[in-house]
This record gives sequence, C-alpha cells and structure tokens, in this order.
Amino acid sequence: MKERLSKYFKGDAVVWIVIFLLSIISILAVYSSTGTLAYKKMGGDTTYYLFKHGSLLIFGLIVIFIIHRIPYKYYSRLSVIFLYLAIPMLLWTLIKGASLNEASRWVTLPGVGLTFQTSDFAKFILIMFIARFLSQNQENIKDFKTGFRAIMIWILIICGLILPANFSTAAILFSTSLILLFLGRVNIKYLLGLIGIGLVSISIFIIIAINLPEDSQGRIGTWKKRIENFSNSSEEGNFQVEQAKIAIVNGGIIGKGPGNSMQRNFLPHPYSDFIYAIIIEEYGMFGTIILPFLFLILLFRAGVIVQKCNSQFAAFLAIGLTFMLVFQAFINMAVAVNLIPVTGQTLPFVSMGGTSIIFTSVAFGVILSVSRTVKNVEENEE
Repeated sequence: MKERLSKYFKGDAVVWIVIFLLSIISILAVYSSTGTLAYKKMGGDTTYYLFKHGSLLIFGLIVIFIIHRIPYKYYSRLSVIFLYLAIPMLLWTLIKGASLNEASRWVTLPGVGLTFQTSDFAKFILIMFIARFLSQNQENIKDFKTGFRAIMIWILIICGLILPANFSTAAILFSTSLILLFLGRVNIKYLLGLIGIGLVSISIFIIIAINLPEDSQGRIGTWKKRIENFSNSSEEGNFQVEQAKIAIVNGGIIGKGPGNSMQRNFLPHPYSDFIYAIIIEEYGMFGTIILPFLFLILLFRAGVIVQKCNSQFAAFLAIGLTFMLVFQAFINMAVAVNLIPVTGQTLPFVSMGGTSIIFTSVAFGVILSVSRTVKNVEENEE
C-alpha cells in the first residue's frame, strides 16, 4: 500500500501529510461555521456549503497532484510570461473590478460568471519571478543597478498595484520579497535603506490617516477605523474582534466540541477571516496549537528541501512560496487573537474561499514538485 501511494504521490511525505490534515480541519471548521450562513441564504440547507467547499478542496488536491508532477524548471519561463499578464490584470481590477468594503479586488471571468481575485495570482507569480531573477543574477546581485534596482522595480509595480485595494496582501508580499532578496545575497545596505524609507512612509501615512475627518470614506477611511479600533480597544468598533475573543474564552482548555460553536452565530465571516477563533472555541487548546504547529512543520520541511536542492531557482522558489503561505497563516491567526488589527487575510487551505484555495494549491504543488526532484536525485545517487 505504501509503495503504491509513493508511486503516485511523489515529493516530501511530511508536506503531503500537512496538506491532508489541513484539508480535514478545513472541512470540519467550514461545515460548522457556515450554519448561520446556510439559514440566511440557503433556506437552512447546511450541507450546501459543505459540498461546495468540499468540492473545491478536492479540486485543490487534484491541482496539487497535477502541478507536483510537472518539473519545477518549467515555472521559471512561465513566471516571465505570467508577470507581464499580471500587471494589466491588476490594473483592470482597480478600474473595473468588483468591490467589497470600497476596494476593487475581484474581476469576473467573461462567459462563466466566476469571480477571480487577481492579487492571489500576482503574488504567486512575483515570488516565482524573484526566484528566477536571483538564480540567474548571482554574479552581479550585489550591484545596485543590475541587482537591487532591476528586481525592485517589478516588486514595487506589483505591490503598488495591489496596495490600493488590499494593503495587507501587498505588505505580506513585499515582506516576503525582501526576505527572498536577503536570502539571495542582495546587498544588505540597500535592503535596510528601503526598510527605513518604508517605515517612514508608513508612519507618515498613519499620522495623515488619524488626522482625517471622522466621516472619511474610501480605503483610507477604512484603514483609519481599523487602526483606531485596534489602538483604542473599542468594543463598539471592534465587534469582530470582541466576538472572536468570546469564542476563544468559550473554548477553554478542551473546547465545546465539533459543531458546538456559539459565536459562529454572531461573528462576521466565521468561515474565512475568523475561522481560527471558531476552531479554538470547538477544539480548545488542541485547536490553538495544531494549526500553528502544522504551518511551522511546513516551514521546517521547506528548509530541509532547500538544503538538498542542487538548483538555486528551486531553493528560492520553495522557500519563497512556503514563507508566503506561513506568513499569511500567522497573520490570520494573529488577527483572531487580537495581536494585530483586522487585515482580511484568510487562513491558507483552511478558510472557505475560491481563488485563495486554488492558488494555495498551486503553491503546494510547486513546493512538492521541487521536493520530488530532490528526492529523485537522492534515489539516483544511491
């Protein structure tokens, strides 16, 4: 049985186990947290979202399986093509995209009516492109013009196009990009200078946002409210966070048990942004620990894969994609326990969602593709 599975499911076995465990947790958590939504929109049919989300996860697993069978070297060339495609897509999203909370984040695919979050596509492609650039320019990577400036132009373009509609995604992508540049031996003084400029810019932005009129509209008004609510701990303004805190307290040590969450009836978006709070409420200390533990295992295994890589592109690709997923996961969990302001980030491969699950699946598939190649090399050497 083990040999039969290993014949089809190549790559790092631990990563595969983490993926399947996240899938199981996701099914249980989404089914439990969508009860109220089902009564509001589906006439009480609680199985609708179970089958919808379950089908999407199965599709995601199929995507992982297909992607991990493709040699990672092909993604190097594709990253250039898709990068040029991502820029007009992000521009189109800003101009004509569907809006949520006064932010244009989605485009509707013509003919099929499906919505598509272009930032998920763009951040995945940018990491691949950075990995390609770093692997091909190690000889002059310390140079400002041909190294640092050449890649930063693309990073600033992509992050700048994502920023107006989705600050948190742009920040996560920008931070991941800088870490990749650091690992890629880009001159540290250039990175520190950029970080300094970024901190000053953010400070100026926060000062401007705080001093705007109370009735400010648009994305800046939304960011202002989130910053003020977080810093003031206002129960009225922090309704989501307060309900998440209640869920966490209700969970206690052993939890209320699967499907027994009470705060799912009061917490906005318990199946996406705040799904971690529902997991803690139902599974207690086990739910609190298991998710961070799984993502830390994923990061550790990526490090193991990187150590065994004989290709710089493969190494940068694996660690870049893994860090982006783990960083996003910890941002989501930090919001749920009120360590940082509300960001709107989903929990990768756990929260209910379409585009997020698809591109998380693609990222997992690429990571496994790298590990599969590493494993094949080791087997041939033996």
